[in-house]
Amino acid sequence: MASVQSTAKLSARERLLAAANELFYAEGVQSVGIDRVIEHAGVAKASLYNTFGGKEQLIRAYLDTRHAGTADRLTRAVEERDTPREQMLAVFESQGRQFDRPDFRGCAFIRAGAEASPGGMVQEAADAFRGWMRELFTRLAAEAGAADPDSLGHQLQLLYDGAGISALMDHDSTVAATSHAAATALIAAATGASAEA
Repeated sequence: MASVQSTAKLSARERLLAAANELFYAEGVQSVGIDRVIEHAGVAKASLYNTFGGKEQLIRAYLDTRHAGTADRLTRAVEERDTPREQMLAVFESQGRQFDRPDFRGCAFIRAGAEASPGGMVQEAADAFRGWMRELFTRLAAEAGAADPDSLGHQLQLLYDGAGISALMDHDSTVAATSHAAATALIAAATGASAEA
């Protein structure tokens, strides 16, 4: 947790988002009441309503912040590799490093989306992230020469989602090696390349 001195330098918006990120990710968006977020952030209730309007808007902002952070992390991982095949695998390697974190609680978007009302702001945020992931995999699949980039993109997203759920539910970070091997085989089959290439 941040020191009192550093917390005092943050705006009410930043403190609310930091509190929401910590509490919503650890415990779920529906099980954490707004009063807990306000207390954890150390702000007045009016700050929440003046800044975000309500809980759903705060959850949306929390998910938008997580989307930006995850997209930045994955984009950096992709950019560190030379070929589209290596770039697709870098996504799984980056995900696998998250599994070893002591605060790993699975995919924030899957968890929030499962708790969300259909068609609401929370579902929109979860859908936006999932769309971004699918576009990333599909673009890289096309660049790798996959015969059907949409199909490979969909398969890789399913594998990514499943790996995250398995790591959480089974409390097993070694699933990262399994998902990496499966991604390697899928990419090789879709591009006609050797799995060792």
